[in-house]
Amino acid sequence: MNTERNIKIVIIEDDEIIREGYTLLISNVEGYEVVSRYASFDEAAKTIVNDSPDVILLDIELPGTNGIAAIPKLKRMLPHVHILILTVYESEKLIFEALANGASGYLTKNTAPAKIIESVKEVKDGGGPMSVNIARMVIKSFQRNQESPLSKRETQILEQIADGKSRSQIAKELFIDLETVRSHIKNIYLKLDVNSRADAIKTAKENKLI
Repeated sequence: MNTERNIKIVIIEDDEIIREGYTLLISNVEGYEVVSRYASFDEAAKTIVNDSPDVILLDIELPGTNGIAAIPKLKRMLPHVHILILTVYESEKLIFEALANGASGYLTKNTAPAKIIESVKEVKDGGGPMSVNIARMVIKSFQRNQESPLSKRETQILEQIADGKSRSQIAKELFIDLETVRSHIKNIYLKLDVNSRADAIKTAKENKLI
């Protein structure tokens, strides 16, 4: 007879369809139990201590307190809880902020259901699961030239440009306005002594700036 208790999970996700989808997915697996689900951190904050979860699945874009800001608050309320970010965002800044704030793992929402289940167990056992694309981004960040003339934000924007994203897409993803993106791009061109998007990408790649 298996005497191991279930892994207790709380889901904080504002999209009801996704929230219920995760609940269904996890509840159907033996050894896993969704004890509560909330549409926001502010709602969860009222009763989550009583839920006593082992693992929290946390979205980043939430109404009220966002997921990044919620992580340290949740860790103060529940010092032993493991927080697994499950989001659509793949921005390097958000990944590092989430991990620096105390998240144990970072998955994107296109992660296969089996991998989500496996990651819940992994994080509970002290691991740090990440989606393949996220892990790649973290590794790439460590491999970069540390003597780069570009600021962290400029590097981030140049990477997005290299990925073929438009200025408005970059603004939306990094939560900054279009004018700020334009100003950063101007600085990038000046610092790299280039006049075009293609030359900026080429120079940056040759010098391992991205």
